[in-house]
Amino acid sequence: MTQEEFKQAANYWKEKDAVNVKLDEESLKAAVLEYIQENDTCALATGAGSFVRCTPIEYKYHNDAFWMFTEGGEKFIALEKNSNVCIAIFEKYAGFGKLKGMQVTGTAAIVEPFTEEYVHAAKIRKIPMEALKKMEHPMNLIKITPKRIDFLNSDFKQKGCASRQFIEF
Repeated sequence: MTQEEFKQAANYWKEKDAVNVKLDEESLKAAVLEYIQENDTCALATGAGSFVRCTPIEYKYHNDAFWMFTEGGEKFIALEKNSNVCIAIFEKYAGFGKLKGMQVTGTAAIVEPFTEEYVHAAKIRKIPMEALKKMEHPMNLIKITPKRIDFLNSDFKQKGCASRQFIEF
């Protein structure tokens, strides 16, 4: 591809979004929240410099953020240097008329073990605090605050709207 072709491909959705029929904000927010809450696993993409990592990981969504407990792993190489992350929540492909998937861009923060936020997230995940305190190394807690959510949902077409919608925070 030429530089111009790369640029054209990169701008494809920006141009489509400018003319697509939008779902009303309240309905879109409700659909986004429902989809997030009916799922619990995502792919977390992190990167810094030439290092990239994409990790399948469980999440809980509450207090307008995604919360992920993790023992550790190479994702922390990037998180140390770059708090910008992207997560993807998606379903198995079932055909063009049945597409559903979400891309969330946001910022990650590491929550200090045993702080009020940490204890609250453990309670929501139903992880006993006694078990966490007995571990040789405390579980890490990643909090991701969304900046933008792009939601692809073929069902939106039945409402006369584009199947791809987005929300910015």
